[in-house]
Amino acid sequence: MQIASSPQFPPLESVTRPTVETAAAVFYLNRRPQTLRIYASRGSGPLRPIRVHGRLHWKTDDLRRLLSVPTFGPAGVTQ
Repeated sequence: MQIASSPQFPPLESVTRPTVETAAAVFYLNRRPQTLRIYASRGSGPLRPIRVHGRLHWKTDDLRRLLSVPTFGPAGVTQ
């Protein structure tokens, strides 16, 4: 019997996309998906999502700021 593994996400420092889907944000924030959905529906919480094709996405820069993860600009320079 094979056990399903949880999705693997790269370290937040190496994410280059401007947004991540809810599953990735849940992983990085160590919260449940419903918590992020509540943030979205009530307009409360430390993050505000955007909708991409009807689905919630979370700004990578907002996640980095909230978690105090450095942002790297061109040529790997910390911003």
